[in-house]
Amino acid sequence: MAGKAGGERPQGASLGEMRFMTVAEVADIMRVSKMTVYRLVHSGELPAVRVGRSFRVPEQAVHDYVRGSFMGTA
Repeated sequence: MAGKAGGERPQGASLGEMRFMTVAEVADIMRVSKMTVYRLVHSGELPAVRVGRSFRVPEQAVHDYVRGSFMGTA
């Protein structure tokens, strides 16, 4: 499931520079439930890597997702 995005890396970022967040941290920042974050990960909308039985989300992926989700208002 996480293999979809597991190999993706932000441009120019080395593995040592990448910061990963837990699902709970992402949920807290986005002010949504952990289940919502899991849905985003499983649907492929939010890239994540699987570490054992849990997921880690690249911090930059969270910023990119939020930035790309803004809707224009009239």
